[in-house]
Amino acid sequence: MVMYFEAKDGTLIYMGRDKFENEDLIKHGRETDLWFHVDNLSSAHVYLRLQDGTDWEAIPEETLKECAQLVKANSIQGCKMNDVPIVYTPWSNLMKTARMSVGQVGFHDDKLIRKCVVNKKDNDVIRRLNKTKREEDMASFVREKEDWDKEQRKQERMRKQERQRHEKEQASEHQRMKQLQSYSGIMDTDAHMTSAKDMGSQYQSAEDYEDDFM
Repeated sequence: MVMYFEAKDGTLIYMGRDKFENEDLIKHGRETDLWFHVDNLSSAHVYLRLQDGTDWEAIPEETLKECAQLVKANSIQGCKMNDVPIVYTPWSNLMKTARMSVGQVGFHDDKLIRKCVVNKKDNDVIRRLNKTKREEDMASFVREKEDWDKEQRKQERMRKQERQRHEKEQASEHQRMKQLQSYSGIMDTDAHMTSAKDMGSQYQSAEDYEDDFM
């Protein structure tokens, strides 16, 4: 089962019940998810589901505190300690290899890891979060990810089509400008030729032209 909570600002928080469910969450997370864990201790894997386009490093302080408190409360060792270090990073930065134990993860880029410290348990925060708690089976979670992936592919196709349309319009405009420049050159040549013809009509011979010039 996947346990869902609602942050005070309405953002969805979720976590697995055990290491086996944590493994599924690692596999089926989204690029917009932010992962939380007690640093160097066993704990639940807590995720914050951000909206598309949200800067993960600019999440509200209160929301960050709620996620950190939930991680601490769901750590067998961490829940008994003060000044517990919490690490968090985007789901896309999680790395899983065949040699890792169930529920264990590494990171692609350590520079994308951030840390905070929970000085002590805040029972008010935990009670409020527990009042929003609901559970759904893992199959539903996986279907949601599949639907999300499908929507992302659809949006990417639309963006690609829009780029192609824009590029086609630019190419057409470029061609139109080239034609206008070409027409302008032809008109200048015609004007020059007409001027020469008019000049020729004024004189009967080259001698007349030379006499007039002198």
